[in-house]
Amino acid sequence: MPAGHDALPAPVWGAALRAVALVLMVCLVAVGVLPGGRATAAEDKPAAQQTVRWAADSSADVPYTFHDPANPERLTGFEYDLMQEMQRHMGVPFQFIQNDWDGLIPGLQRGLYDMVICGIEMTAEHADSIDFSDPYYVTSERLTVRRKGPQLTTLASLSGHVVGTLKDTQASQILGRNPNVELRTYEEESDAFMDLVNGRTDAVLLDGPIAKYYGDTNPDLHVVGEPIGRVEYGIAFPKGQNEALRGRVNAALAAMRADGTLHRVLARWDLWTPEMAKLTGDDSVLDIPPTAFSAYVAEIQGKTGWRVRLERYVGFIPQLLRAAWLTLLVSLSAMVLAVALGLLLALVRLYGPAPLAWLAACYVEIVRGTPLLIQVLLIFYGLPQCGVNLTPFVAGVISLGMNYAAYEAENYRAGLQSVAFGQTEAAMALNMTHAQALRYVVVPQAFRLVMPIMTNDFISLLKDSSLVSVITLTELTQTYIRLSSTYFDYFGTGIMVGLAYLLLGLPFVRLARMAERKLASPHTRRR
Repeated sequence: MPAGHDALPAPVWGAALRAVALVLMVCLVAVGVLPGGRATAAEDKPAAQQTVRWAADSSADVPYTFHDPANPERLTGFEYDLMQEMQRHMGVPFQFIQNDWDGLIPGLQRGLYDMVICGIEMTAEHADSIDFSDPYYVTSERLTVRRKGPQLTTLASLSGHVVGTLKDTQASQILGRNPNVELRTYEEESDAFMDLVNGRTDAVLLDGPIAKYYGDTNPDLHVVGEPIGRVEYGIAFPKGQNEALRGRVNAALAAMRADGTLHRVLARWDLWTPEMAKLTGDDSVLDIPPTAFSAYVAEIQGKTGWRVRLERYVGFIPQLLRAAWLTLLVSLSAMVLAVALGLLLALVRLYGPAPLAWLAACYVEIVRGTPLLIQVLLIFYGLPQCGVNLTPFVAGVISLGMNYAAYEAENYRAGLQSVAFGQTEAAMALNMTHAQALRYVVVPQAFRLVMPIMTNDFISLLKDSSLVSVITLTELTQTYIRLSSTYFDYFGTGIMVGLAYLLLGLPFVRLARMAERKLASPHTRRR
C-alpha cells in the first residue's frame, strides 16, 4: 500500500460493491437468456417449425453472397439464391446471419447459427473440425494476370514472381509448395485483385468463380492458362451435431440436382461448368441467359463519371448512419464501463487491502499486455465453453470496457496521487471522514486533472470499436470494407467513413473542453 494513504473506508467499499453488483445485473439483463436457454427453447419446437439459421460473410464475397451493387440494401449471389431455393425445397424458413470470415466457423461451433455456406473448400484439414454436406459446386483454381504484365499461364511460370491469393485456401497450399514463389495472402478477394491491378503482384491464383467475377470483369486483367486442380464446396455444420439437419440439406440438394434447380441457379450466374455437369449427371443445355452475371457486369462497368459517384455516395448515407449509430452506442456504453471500473481499480490499488491491490495491479498488467482483438474473441467465442453466452453487443461492450478500464485505472491512479496529501488532511481537519474527503476533495481534483486524457481515450475507443466487426456487429469499419470492395472505390468511401468517425468524435471533444473550463473556473485568475 502506498505511503501516506489509509485503507479505504467501509462506506466506500460498500458503494464499490454495489456498483459491481449493478454492472453484473446490467450484463445479465442485456444477455436476456440463461446459458443454453435459447438452445433449449429451439429444441422444444417441432423440427418443421424451426428457423434454419445460415451464415456467410457478405462484406466482399462476390459471387457467393454479397450486397447488390445496384441496391446495397439487398443481398444477392449464387449461394444466396441457392439458399432461397433450398428454403423452398425444405419447406422451413431460413434466416441469414452476417459474420466476418474468420469468425464463421467459431460462430458455427458456438451455436450462433446452424450452418455456413461461403465457398468453404472441402479439404481434409477442414473436415477435421467441421462436417460437410454433399458438394454443391465443383470448380478449379485459375490464374489471373494483367493484360500488359507478364503472361504467367502455368504454375511453373510463377517461379520468381509475386503471387497473391486468399489465406488458408487450397490455392495458398499449392503456391506454398514452390519455394521460388513469393506468396502474398489476403483477407479479401478485392484486395488481392487491387494489388494485381496496381502492379504489387504479378498474378493471382484463386477459385474459378472468383477469377471470373474479379478478373474477367476488369478491363486491365484476364484469366489465363488451364484449370488447376479441383475444388469442391460444401455446406459446413458443427462437428458431430445437427445430423438430422445435414440429412435434410443433402436431400434438398439431391432434389435440386434432379429437378434442375441447381442448374438454373448456376446458369443465371454463368457458373455452370463441365465439372458441374459431371458431378450432377446433367448434360442438358438450358436456354437460360446469364442475367445475374450480366447485371453485375453492367453495374460495375457501365456506370462511370462524377455524377454517378455522387449519387452512389448519397445512397451510402443511410447505411453509414446506421453503422455510425451502432459504433457510437458501443463506444459510449464501453466508456461508461471503463470509467466506472477504472476508478474502482485505481481506488483499490491505492487504498485497498494488499491482496486486492495486488489483484488489481495484475488485472491492469494482464489486460494492457494482451491484444484487444484476442480479448474480444476470447469473451465472445471462449466464454460459451464455460457456460457464459453473451450477445454480440454485450460482448463487444464488455471487452472494450474491460480493456480500456485498465488504462483508465492508471490515469486515475496518477491523478489521485497528484493531489497533495495535505488536501486530505485539510478536509479531515474540517471534520470530514476519510470517505468524504475522497468523495468531495480528492476525486474531483483528480478527475479534473485526467479529463484531457479521458477524452483522448474515448476517441481511441471509438476507433477501436471497429474490432467488434469480428463478432457479427456491422459498424463503420465493416461497412467501409463492404462498400469499398463492392464498388472498388477505396478513396471516396474511405473519406466518407473517416469523416463519419471525425464527426462522431468532435462533439465529445467540445463537451470535454467545456467540462474542463467549468471544473477549472474556480482556479482561474479573474481580471
